[in-house]
Amino acid sequence: QVQLEESGGGLVQAGGSLTSSCATSGRNFSGTAMGWFRQAPGKEREFVAAINYSTGTTSYADSVKGRFTISRDIAKKTVYLQMNSLKPEDTAVYFCAVRHFSRGSLSPGLEWRGAEYDYWGQGTQVTVSS
Repeated sequence: QVQLEESGGGLVQAGGSLTSSCATSGRNFSGTAMGWFRQAPGKEREFVAAINYSTGTTSYADSVKGRFTISRDIAKKTVYLQMNSLKPEDTAVYFCAVRHFSRGSLSPGLEWRGAEYDYWGQGTQVTVSS
């Protein structure tokens, strides 16, 4: 059983920073890519960032490019999302997701597709006040 556990959400003022983490657990689990998505009230889930687990190659949504940084710690099987210069429109529940190794590498350009990922965390709330 694969589990993802997010942490590090919270309340922050506009312009502030937060770092969320996503730890994976599960016997013999290995992933090829991990992503962060978010969902604001009344809106559809949207892609935020993704990272290739082996190469470290990253991709970002235009709305967060230059402000957010995704990284991973392979030994800890943990992915981080450093969020800087936060805006009220960044308020959402943030979910991490992982693509199982059995599906092979994630094709470049498809990181935004939720269907490319196999396991999802329960989400962590990020609230940015104006």
